[in-house]
Amino acid sequence: MPDLVEALDEPLGRVRRLIDEHSLVGSKRNGVFQVPSIFLVEGRPLSSLRGTIIVLSDAGFSDDEIIDWLLAEEPTIGDAPINSLLTGRKSEVRRVAAALA
Repeated sequence: MPDLVEALDEPLGRVRRLIDEHSLVGSKRNGVFQVPSIFLVEGRPLSSLRGTIIVLSDAGFSDDEIIDWLLAEEPTIGDAPINSLLTGRKSEVRRVAAALA
């Protein structure tokens, strides 16, 4: 969390709210809570990430599964969903995410 607080230049309480509100998603896979740095753009959470996290969460995905899906190549998109979000293709990503439910 300290690295995330520093990267976002926000107090810990605000960072926790961003996670609670699904603006960011992270994991404790290696014992320390981490958020992939690709989820941040210019020191802010990628704006299109929130809705996608919510769709996947509503579909029953765990935080680890959400991260894995966002970072792995998705055949129906032809790229990793996070890359598509970064290029502004959020509708396509959310359509595919919703179909997973």
